[in-house]
Amino acid sequence: MIRTVRPSAMGSRVGALASPGLALLLSLTAHCSGPQTKSLPKGGLNASEANVWVRDNTSLLQNFWCLPASQLPREQLSSLIRTLASQRVTLKAWQLSCLANLAARLGLQDDFEFHPPNLLLFYNLSQVGDTNCRAFIHHAAQGDTELLANLPNQRVALQRTALACLGGPHLQLSASDLWLLGVLVCDMEAPQIMTADPSVLKNLLRCPRLTVLQIAALNTLLASGKTQIGVVAACRAGQLSRHDARRFVVNFLESKATSVSSRPKRRTGRSCVRGNITAATLHDDLFLVHYDCTQLESCLGTRVLRANLDPLLQHPLPAECQRVVKTKLAQIYPHGIPEDQLHLITSLVYLYSLAEIGQWNITSGDTVMVLLASDAALDNQTEAVLQRFLDHNGKVTGALLVAIGGSRLCWMSVKQIQIIQPSEFRLAGAPDISPCPQSRKDVLFAKAHEVFRNTSNVGEYYYLIRPYLGGAPLEELQYLAGANISMDIDTFTNLNPLTLKSMGVDSVRNLLGQNLGDLQKARNHPNVILWMHSHNMSDLSELGLDSSPTLAYVTNRPPNTAYPPSNLIHSLDLPGNDDVSHSSGSPPVHLGYLSLAVVLPSSLLWLLLCQLPLGQMDTTHRTLGPWPLPMALTRGSQTPKYLTS
Repeated sequence: MIRTVRPSAMGSRVGALASPGLALLLSLTAHCSGPQTKSLPKGGLNASEANVWVRDNTSLLQNFWCLPASQLPREQLSSLIRTLASQRVTLKAWQLSCLANLAARLGLQDDFEFHPPNLLLFYNLSQVGDTNCRAFIHHAAQGDTELLANLPNQRVALQRTALACLGGPHLQLSASDLWLLGVLVCDMEAPQIMTADPSVLKNLLRCPRLTVLQIAALNTLLASGKTQIGVVAACRAGQLSRHDARRFVVNFLESKATSVSSRPKRRTGRSCVRGNITAATLHDDLFLVHYDCTQLESCLGTRVLRANLDPLLQHPLPAECQRVVKTKLAQIYPHGIPEDQLHLITSLVYLYSLAEIGQWNITSGDTVMVLLASDAALDNQTEAVLQRFLDHNGKVTGALLVAIGGSRLCWMSVKQIQIIQPSEFRLAGAPDISPCPQSRKDVLFAKAHEVFRNTSNVGEYYYLIRPYLGGAPLEELQYLAGANISMDIDTFTNLNPLTLKSMGVDSVRNLLGQNLGDLQKARNHPNVILWMHSHNMSDLSELGLDSSPTLAYVTNRPPNTAYPPSNLIHSLDLPGNDDVSHSSGSPPVHLGYLSLAVVLPSSLLWLLLCQLPLGQMDTTHRTLGPWPLPMALTRGSQTPKYLTS
């Protein structure tokens, strides 16, 4: 018999995983998540064994499923939520929204300090009291607000609750305000960014996407010179990685790009004035300080490039420099890049046309993963890369689909989708196909329905078919509405809007079941608005809704619209070939005209130096060539004098 551990003996431990209810949840999750996970031992677990089992089977908790979890009593659900927090298990929005409802129903929301920050984002904010408001907001602000992309009302309510905790909207956010707000700063308006304490940059580092106006405000702040303490000091204290430092460098370059892009393009073929590039040069962290894109073209020989392609591409090359490298690679490999070299050019993939990809020999699934798992690969390159693999008798496996990401399914051809074997399709996990065009969602649902339709248990069938319901016809949704599956709000908002529009109020009530209250959190989502407008007010009032939403949908952006500051160069200049369209819709901006030492203020140049060993810093300072650094470094101190004045 499985032993139950008293909650008081657990703390943040996972001994209560050895409870009958939780054993049921995990066994069902293991059954639905595929054969790659280990099932729960039949003999049960004691407290210490449960700790080991969870550590080795975290993937089971990642496949958390609300339907069996709803059968757990209060103490066991509380234990599960604490385990998710202590193990730092990453859950998706569709899992978190229903879990939040289960926790609220059993009165667990007051234990928020022991819950995952992402879960707090979905809680009922009207139940957050004044006494614990600041603690709640600070904990929630450690989460990922992008999980609320389909819950616009909840996201706005979270921002309003946070500002209320501060005593109301502030004209100028202080450092302590920013500490409390955390990632919630990502929803700030541009004027607030420019007037906030310079430490706002630490908050903005956590934003996966920013609006155009926010980016302009960020660049203005970077160019103002007010950020020396907020950024440079953080770097010196070891709180800012080199990767993050480079993000700021790229952002600053973007702020200078407008004035540069209108200048006549420099002619190629100029002589090398900085000295021939060698292997040692390419391993220098200050390589981009010495060589702009024109000098890269003039000073980099094909022999050195062939032998040192990897260290060169480790540098954050501007788009113009990337084109220089691509041109030189074409000279080295006129008949297409060899497969072993394809593994090194992931940052350049976006520059290649479909015709050029057609010259590649792709014989390994690993090569496909490397190319398509890269953020640099354009969506419309997916079909071409996969086809080269299939032409060499490759097979689209479940592992491959998981590795390249669910959104790549949107860009596979219909034929490529149809030839995926059912056994492999079952292993594809739960791909996010919400970015797909509706026509492709329809194809993917038809494929998934063909694979999963013979599943005997309706709960398991829903678990398997859920990721593909964006392409489901009306009769499928009506079937699920009568099956007592309690669809989560994230899946609901991603249904075909025209199909959803045809559903009656009673059908929607039955479809959402225990999650019906989440309609309020998403009532300004475009699909929900369309559905509401197709029904009369008296029917909607039964659900606590009215037919005239007043809150604008977007807080900062519509769903699935990315503008990541970490990839500004690519988003500004896609792609490089004339026969591939600019997917971002933005005109090319040639950032490679200016050397970093010319355009960067000393505070940002310091970011490039701040993690080098002290001896290397001194050497670099003495040998920077015609651009002396406007700072004084001594062996006894790594702090520039202007920062201590």
